[in-house]
Amino acid sequence: MEILLQRLFSTFADGWPGAGLLLQRLLVGGALIHCAISSLTNALRFEIAVPELLAAAAGVLIIAGLWTPATGIIISAVQGWIAFSRPNGALNSIVLAVLGLSLAMIGPGAWSIDAHLFGRKQIRTDF
Repeated sequence: MEILLQRLFSTFADGWPGAGLLLQRLLVGGALIHCAISSLTNALRFEIAVPELLAAAAGVLIIAGLWTPATGIIISAVQGWIAFSRPNGALNSIVLAVLGLSLAMIGPGAWSIDAHLFGRKQIRTDF
């Protein structure tokens, strides 16, 4: 007799919700990378661009959908740091911080590396 067990639920949405999460990840990651590139070209010193470079590294991870909960929290923390250290034009950083938190809470979706690493698995027990 063979019994198949499966997790009761998955946080890796597929279909239209998964496509929406993929678009959100692409938007957030692309915006973070764009901000880092523009900060590097406009920065007088390298130290000024360090928060944006951290955010760009997290943006690459969020685009790939790798370690999404931790990466979303890192994005939120770094963007909060940028918003409070540079009050001019803080709205962009606040929006990216909120989007990072929402990705951390919702998850990456089915089209991500996290889904392949930690997604639905079947546990087979042979008695």
